[in-house]
Amino acid sequence: MGASMTMQKGANVAVPAGAVRVEVGRHAAPGAPDVDASVLLLVAGKVRSDADFVFYNQPAHASGAVRHEGKRTAPDRVTDTLVVDFGKVEPVIDRIVVAASADGGTFGRVSGLYVRVTDAASGTELARFDSTDATVETAFILGELYLRQGAWKFRAVGQGYSTGLEGLATDFGISVDEPQQTPPAPPAPPVPQAPAAPVAPPQPRPAAQAPAPAPVPVAPPVTPAPVIPVAPPAPAPVRLTKVTLTKSAPSVSLAKQGGTSGALRVNLNWEVRKQFKGWGAKLGRAVAMHADLDLDLCALYELADGRKGVVQSLGNAFGSLTRPPFIHLDGDDRTGALSTGENMSINLDHKDLLRRVLIFVTIYEGARSFADLHATVTLQPQNGAAIDFSLDECTVPSTVCALALITNNGGDLTVQREARYLVPDRGVSPQRTIDAAYGWGMNWTPGRK
Repeated sequence: MGASMTMQKGANVAVPAGAVRVEVGRHAAPGAPDVDASVLLLVAGKVRSDADFVFYNQPAHASGAVRHEGKRTAPDRVTDTLVVDFGKVEPVIDRIVVAASADGGTFGRVSGLYVRVTDAASGTELARFDSTDATVETAFILGELYLRQGAWKFRAVGQGYSTGLEGLATDFGISVDEPQQTPPAPPAPPVPQAPAAPVAPPQPRPAAQAPAPAPVPVAPPVTPAPVIPVAPPAPAPVRLTKVTLTKSAPSVSLAKQGGTSGALRVNLNWEVRKQFKGWGAKLGRAVAMHADLDLDLCALYELADGRKGVVQSLGNAFGSLTRPPFIHLDGDDRTGALSTGENMSINLDHKDLLRRVLIFVTIYEGARSFADLHATVTLQPQNGAAIDFSLDECTVPSTVCALALITNNGGDLTVQREARYLVPDRGVSPQRTIDAAYGWGMNWTPGRK
């Protein structure tokens, strides 16, 4: 890709592509706020519903037109990418707004903020806008894709908000559910006791007089009650909260984030930047990351009854969501950066039957190490906040990496960021290596896909 000139605010350019990648990036700097990209699909300036908002907690539009691909960290920059497929955009949608929000500070502390639009098929850069004048803003509309005479164009906007992603989203009609402290209900006032009514003494009744028969009530004609249509329950508002695990804050309770039921989705995305020639050159062999790099997302599990096993593509051990181990690997993705990466689901409705789960990744083929591989792990509960973290730089000849350890603590699952690169001994498989490091105690036999 050749050099291109950044656009000025208000400038627009044609977007001659069937699908585009929208990349929001910044310089990687210690202490800088995290930056999250999002997209709003608009009709006459507003969303039709909360479903028209695509971001980290709602990563795909129902139409398939927009997909959030996640975040990637490199030594010099951090990028957040979304894919827009114009062929799947519903005809009523006339504008697609590209936004960014800062988590943990203002955009005045973010350097090198930009939005870049590339042809999803060829990688050719079609538009770029660099934001350089941010101060107290915590959210930005960086640009927008819009229809003009049947063709899509991109406009550089650069409009800031000091009210964060919540303020930006509500401006376009999104209903936001942010956790709030509910004040305790005041105690109910005491119910006054009514004074006892005086009881009249019984009156004597003449013996010759028979009691009068009680009148028989006649029921009025029954008229059917009108049928009142019941409106369907309103969808739950969008939750903007998320959790980023770091070395200084490596663990989180799923229950505290609202993740107590439904499916917990684990996503691994990766990107290869360049060849690494550090320790590889010392060993006298090339350490090239090839286009056919194949990573495998796996999980060791131990159930509450003591049974142990592994979920992985080797041996077609894909697991199951509806029976033990209640963990399922969706498939085997051999591209990583070109699709949605590797995905695994854990059924939190059966969390009491899980004792511990170790999520890890191995290199099946295409590389001899994770060196210069930039990967992001996202755990997305069906109900609750997303949990994400990036892997550190790998500086050892590692072919297996422990990602996260999930343990059951009295019915609550705790997620612990591991990001631990392991180096197998000669002739020892990655699976045996990670088993030994975490004391799982399983027997292993060779397996193939």
